[in-house]
Amino acid sequence: MNKKTIIIGVVSILVVALIGAGIFAFNIWQMVSGSEKINGQRDSIPENTTNLPEIVSFDDDWTSWHGPNLSRKSTYKGIKNDWSNGLESVWEANFISQGARTVAWSAAVIKGNHLIIPGRDEENDLVFCLNSQTGELIWQGKYKAETETNHGPGARATPFIDNERVYTFGRSGDLACWQLYNGKILWKKNITSEGAEEPIWGHSSSPLVYKDKVYIQGGGTAVAMAYNKMTGDLVWKSMEGSAGYAPPTLFYSDTDTSILFFHGTGLSALNPENGKEIWTVEHLTDYFVNASLPQILDNKIFITSAYGAGSQMIEVNNNSAKSKWSSLVLEGQHTDPVIVDGFVYGYSGDSGKNKGQLKCVQLSDGKEMWSTDEVGNGTLIYADGHLICLDLKGNLYLVAAKSDKYEKVTEMKNAIPDVKKLSWTSPVLANGKLYLKYMQKIICYQL
Repeated sequence: MNKKTIIIGVVSILVVALIGAGIFAFNIWQMVSGSEKINGQRDSIPENTTNLPEIVSFDDDWTSWHGPNLSRKSTYKGIKNDWSNGLESVWEANFISQGARTVAWSAAVIKGNHLIIPGRDEENDLVFCLNSQTGELIWQGKYKAETETNHGPGARATPFIDNERVYTFGRSGDLACWQLYNGKILWKKNITSEGAEEPIWGHSSSPLVYKDKVYIQGGGTAVAMAYNKMTGDLVWKSMEGSAGYAPPTLFYSDTDTSILFFHGTGLSALNPENGKEIWTVEHLTDYFVNASLPQILDNKIFITSAYGAGSQMIEVNNNSAKSKWSSLVLEGQHTDPVIVDGFVYGYSGDSGKNKGQLKCVQLSDGKEMWSTDEVGNGTLIYADGHLICLDLKGNLYLVAAKSDKYEKVTEMKNAIPDVKKLSWTSPVLANGKLYLKYMQKIICYQL
């Protein structure tokens, strides 16, 4: 082999190595700081309706990220289980994001004929109220908010409707209360003024309203925070450290009620009145990403994360908590599982790829009952004996919630058409209608 051949070989190896390193570096940058460009049809914001409808409630509303009974399980019965001819599209709106890179990831919330969905333009956080039955714009609100652009400047947190008020939480820390009827902003606070610190991918913890307070995660010197829901005054703040990305939720024991915060380093139960810590169970991940809503059955709490942390089942007795098992059997990155009849159903895998596993795990001991890679990776909710699964490319699946075997009942490919990036926003089912959100688009199907 002559000297020239050797040099060419060495140079070729170096070029390949540099290309590989470049691709790796780009993928890391895309994961941490990438900003998705909006594709497809994007409409101008239409005029508001001239007649504001009265606020009503229907039997199967979905008024927060948590869903009915804070369980991610719809109360609606009678869903269609044959999608071979697709689902009937009731309405579609394509104006939620206004601008080339103005993505918001929030899901919709619905009370009766009112649907709330956050959006974004180049300078402002937007809030839209649509007629949940027709898609007509009822009102729109906005406030100026300076935000980072990694994975879009729009809201991640999903609003909470409480009677005639709705609470929103922007990625840069703006907690706002709006009048549901006409969109009047009643109060707004930026939580950084109280020592909160924005996590890497923006404030994402959907608010929880309980009694007279609204609860959110803040981080910094205010990991857990409670505001007076009527006035916006800070009632208390508690703990120091990194915020997680999961919503607070309620835990009921035989003697009292506590607020669970799945923050950056673990799960803590706090007194809802004063923020006093009752117990904490450690759950450590890279980047402090604990993002899934804790799921509860009696005195058992199930939590899951990715980045090698996996899952834990925690038992609570007499205001003390103990991890009963931990395992890598299910690693939900930022997707929520559900518990049905003592079994956990959830997606496991890297949420940056549409290659994951849907699993069924026995809550009591972490035993895997079944696993499938047939339905991609994504988000899910429960309804009427089934899992409604939306993968990261906008395909929709109906899977029977059975612990003894995996059974795909039906599917609808491209339920969200033309998904170029990743469809991270969870589906929502309210009063027989299924709402799917992707970038600037929200689609309502009859289910």
